[in-house]
Amino acid sequence: MDALPDSAPLDADAQRRLGWRCRRGLLENDLFVERFLQRYQATLTVGQARGLLVLMDLPDNDLLDLFLGRKELEGELDQAEVRHVLQLMRTPNKD
Repeated sequence: MDALPDSAPLDADAQRRLGWRCRRGLLENDLFVERFLQRYQATLTVGQARGLLVLMDLPDNDLLDLFLGRKELEGELDQAEVRHVLQLMRTPNKD
């Protein structure tokens, strides 16, 4: 992913691997991630995937706190691509 520009779309193989990497131990996190992937997986860019992977490196409880807005991104996590993905993940369904 690093050799491609941030705005390049992910290919189908990269989308599939990303979906597998996003599996979580807490059901609540899985619900956020699944909703996000259902909406955006087909149109994810390299930069968005990078931001998502940063979030997936967090422990489950820290990730859930971010999803629920109990905490905000700080330090090394406070990057534009991570903020963008987190904002998309926090957006509720419109239907």
